[in-house]
Amino acid sequence: MAGFAREKLAEVPKALQRFVDDGALSGFVTLAWCDGQIGQLNTIGYRNLATRQPMQRDTLFRIASMTKPITSVAMMMLVEAGRCRLNDPIAKWAPEFADMRVLRKASGPLEEADPAPRAITIEDLLTHRAGLAYAFSSSGPIAKAYEAALGKPLPPDEWMKALAALPLPYPPGNRLHYSHATDVLGFLVGRIAGRPFRDFLMERIFEPLGMRDTDFYVPRVKRDRAAVVYRPNAESDKLEPVPFPDHDQPPAYCGGGGGLISSVDDYLKFAVTMLRGGALAGVRLLSTQTVALMTTNRLTPAQRQITFLGMPMWAGQGFGLGLSVITDPAKHAWMGIGAEGAFGWPGAFGTWWQADPKNDLVLIYLIQNSLPLGPEMSQLATGQRLGARAALPAFQRLNYAALA
Repeated sequence: MAGFAREKLAEVPKALQRFVDDGALSGFVTLAWCDGQIGQLNTIGYRNLATRQPMQRDTLFRIASMTKPITSVAMMMLVEAGRCRLNDPIAKWAPEFADMRVLRKASGPLEEADPAPRAITIEDLLTHRAGLAYAFSSSGPIAKAYEAALGKPLPPDEWMKALAALPLPYPPGNRLHYSHATDVLGFLVGRIAGRPFRDFLMERIFEPLGMRDTDFYVPRVKRDRAAVVYRPNAESDKLEPVPFPDHDQPPAYCGGGGGLISSVDDYLKFAVTMLRGGALAGVRLLSTQTVALMTTNRLTPAQRQITFLGMPMWAGQGFGLGLSVITDPAKHAWMGIGAEGAFGWPGAFGTWWQADPKNDLVLIYLIQNSLPLGPEMSQLATGQRLGARAALPAFQRLNYAALA
């Protein structure tokens, strides 16, 4: 079995099955790839608890912020092509952001704001240092203003205008503050490329790599394959479905920060492309030098001291261009497992992936578990109930223990 001890790898599905049996999670699709081969693929539990439809290899998942690395690759393709530079101000293509204001206090009154000390750049968006926010990553009036302005779907140009009208909680370049930066980045890709962001992804990434099940909506003919997103009911402690609108055609708003739906095999193609330095099966998206740039920490020592959604996220890892990267495995151990240089980024519905160059390893973990989003939230990718939170660490630990 590729790169793994078979008897140790057999412990993975046994461990995950327990989380389904006790009602903590509806189901899993997980994959371990090493040395060019799939060592194990698990389909556990149900994609729909009401109909008892099981998880399958081709089940479709809302991957949330696992969308961000793909959007970041799209922008870096344009950088490589000379269409833009990392230090370019985004107002060159998004004039809505030309005259931003910064709050004197991040949680203070919206009217107490001053002109931004400098322009937002493309690199700021890629590293979440643009000074932008999410409603859930903020507190005070700005959080409510984000929810009011951006809480409902808008066409891209209207959405960009609404976001740019809000003051920045922090000055550009000041700190990593998790935000809508990658949504802006996606719409910027579209403006620079001269065609809709979704079209760029389809033509330049998904079709060349054969990612046929990755999109911003689930077509009617594939809808039966989609996994239901669940959350625990506080009173019954049972899982209940979270409703999402169905679309019969691509939505107007295709968010590069978290809008994609994908499958385990599709995302494996993307992950291996990144692990292999930007190329897969004769298709090259990026140069090896650009992938190395994306997977190198760009946060300053002072910025790494700032907590991420209440967690000391950067103790053993840094953040590059759209990807986190492990810099000190020992200090990172409480957040997860991986060798120095391993990179990835999770999603808010519990999805997670990691590419580990030193072990020639890709791990993908897909669940659909909704958790409350707020500035004091903990463990972004590990679910809501206490039992659910133990599933991802178990998956990581057992896979690394099985490496031969």
